[in-house]
Amino acid sequence: MKAICAVLIPAVMLVATAHAQDAAKPAALAEESTVNLPGLGEIMTLQQLRHIKLWFAGHGGNWPLADYEVGELEEGFDDVNKLLGGDTVEKQVGGPIKALEKAVADKSRAEFDTAFDSLSAGCNSCHHALDHGFIVIQRPTLLPYSNQTFAPQK
Repeated sequence: MKAICAVLIPAVMLVATAHAQDAAKPAALAEESTVNLPGLGEIMTLQQLRHIKLWFAGHGGNWPLADYEVGELEEGFDDVNKLLGGDTVEKQVGGPIKALEKAVADKSRAEFDTAFDSLSAGCNSCHHALDHGFIVIQRPTLLPYSNQTFAPQK
């Protein structure tokens, strides 16, 4: 009898411990999803750089680079959503991002310009909604990347 108890008690404890760990996983995963993210300011600085690169890629007719930058913007906005919670970012820039994807796929400079301006307006609207209306995004006028070509490669 003692031998059976010596085996059963640790087995029951092991099962109970495993069950408690499984129950704690969702909360731990939710915390983990934001623990390794940079702060909002760092993410938004990268977003602004991607916004600039997107503009010059689209205007240079480098559609693969424009497509890449739209994807990077989407990932950045996903990170912002993780930090903020809710769907504020999706409401403000979700439509413009989809329009940019279409413009880039169609290789349409006119559609691109309209969608890009909508994205900038969405960014500004989001900034206002989050009491950061002092941050105003617009079309870039200077290319800060002298070490990268934005012309399509042959």
